[in-house]
Amino acid sequence: MNSRRNFLKKSSLITLGAFNYNFAPIIKNINGVDISVITYSFNPRSENMNVIIQNCIDSGTDNIELMGNHIESSLGMPKSKRLISDWRANVSMKLFRDAKKIFKDHDINIFAFKSNCISKNNSDEEIEYAMKVTKNLGADFLTNELMNDESVERVNFYAEKYNVNVGYHTHSNNFGSNVKATDTAWDYALNSSKKNYINLDIGHYINVGGYNTKEALLEFIKKNNKRICSLHLKDRQFGKSANLLASDNQIWGNGDTPIIEVLKLMRDNSYKFSATIELEYRIPEGSNRVKEVKKCMDYCLKALNS
Repeated sequence: MNSRRNFLKKSSLITLGAFNYNFAPIIKNINGVDISVITYSFNPRSENMNVIIQNCIDSGTDNIELMGNHIESSLGMPKSKRLISDWRANVSMKLFRDAKKIFKDHDINIFAFKSNCISKNNSDEEIEYAMKVTKNLGADFLTNELMNDESVERVNFYAEKYNVNVGYHTHSNNFGSNVKATDTAWDYALNSSKKNYINLDIGHYINVGGYNTKEALLEFIKKNNKRICSLHLKDRQFGKSANLLASDNQIWGNGDTPIIEVLKLMRDNSYKFSATIELEYRIPEGSNRVKEVKKCMDYCLKALNS
């Protein structure tokens, strides 16, 4: 890590240089386990890149899975949905290389990029855009929702063309485009290309219920550890149905997801993939998302030091 005394480098890119950053200690890893944060944790909706950087600094985050909607608007993406596809097809990748440098100058590594523009409804140019952005941000992985086999094959072509690793994410139900997290959900993706990996959400896995027990989760991680690019940490309840007005996401330690056991498994086996905090539970009164991410960091620290 570079000294924080040296990273007050003001950028001329858009208006980032005018932002007043405050600094906090950064956690690289805990007993060999990399603890990262998906920037969704700070805001599920669109956010200015300045704010995301400050959130990272305030929460002690140095390694992120960066959401596309947390950088694109800052780099000039139009608000009109009608114009977005064309913007993605033509935007200069220099903007993303400059953005990478800004994050790096603040000791923040982008290990994964989640573009939110890879689906059957997106153009080939948008898929290529996601691949190019991943490369220019210096990310190791492009993450995306797991799709049907035909759509995976479409992405395989571009992943192999641009030499980009793709980590596929699943959910706890088949609502909309979501694919349910089962032990066989990733089989086609993994077998169809060596560029494909598992972006495992342990909370969603447990919430599926049925055969998706704590013991099954630990065995799945052991079996597939070399094809896991990262796993999302959250605490959901076993087999409980969620609805649009309520969530079973719990403050960590109150649900059924074996977060502690998973972290210790990673530690004891020296697994190299990142454990990514994804904050989805309701924020307690008087708190905020940055404070809660720090609490999740502390939860990981306590687990891995025990």
